[in-house]
Amino acid sequence: MDPSRLTAIDVHTHAEVSRTGHPSLSPELMAASEKYFAAHGHRQPTIAETADYYRQRGMAAVVFTVDAEHALGHPPIPNEEVAEDCAAHADVLIPFASLDPWRGRAAVRQARRLVADHGVRGFKFHPSLQAFSPDDPMAYPLYEAIQELEVPALFHTGQTGIGAGVRGGGGIRLKYSDPLLIDDVAADFPDLPIILAHPSFPWQDEALAVATHKPNVYIDLSGWSPKYFPPQLVRYANTLLKDKVLFGSDYPVITPDRWLSDFEKIDIKPEVRPRILKDNALRLLGLTKS
Repeated sequence: MDPSRLTAIDVHTHAEVSRTGHPSLSPELMAASEKYFAAHGHRQPTIAETADYYRQRGMAAVVFTVDAEHALGHPPIPNEEVAEDCAAHADVLIPFASLDPWRGRAAVRQARRLVADHGVRGFKFHPSLQAFSPDDPMAYPLYEAIQELEVPALFHTGQTGIGAGVRGGGGIRLKYSDPLLIDDVAADFPDLPIILAHPSFPWQDEALAVATHKPNVYIDLSGWSPKYFPPQLVRYANTLLKDKVLFGSDYPVITPDRWLSDFEKIDIKPEVRPRILKDNALRLLGLTKS
């Protein structure tokens, strides 16, 4: 990957379908997500198609799936497959993995193997889908391993479109995605880079507080069109958090084309825009020494 050739790095995109056609979510939850994002009938691109999409735009993308088999009973897309397919397109794709903390010591072993043998560059958690509180000591051995591996942990925060409108929300509990629950993790693992994914509705102020207070905590802007960003998020992105806010789209349900078009229209300082779109991610992901 040549960072000088990139215009942006999207730190939040999803692998939604495996090579064999296995989806990342059950049909019921996928339909709920599409309805929530007004992305009815959107295509589920392969990783190769995702690479082509980003290559055409001169951008790079972090790609991951979500392992929530313990709570949802739905097998994930294999992390190894995601990593291998990203490696085939290493000029534009950066593989993250997802491990269910309920897997215990097996998840710890798998984390080490995924980084050492498959080139994984970070890990994605979705507490609401995985049905765990981020500050549960059960997950701490996995965090410790990720900290030792010197790669980031990305946590979904705030409301989720997955299960929205389904009876009982599909059993998915929003409380686990309160970003304040990650404050303990940031304090107990101060050398673990942590990304709070999404504007964290209804806990935006909590996310800003944690990211401002803890040097190892970042925020990605995925999952929302920028025109809906709360004023305080824009204000902090322009000032206190200008080096800790990251571009993310949530592709394919939100495309970077739509996101970037709306981003141009909000009041972000000209000198801050390149930090959000590319420079902060380069530094966090270890793609540059500066």
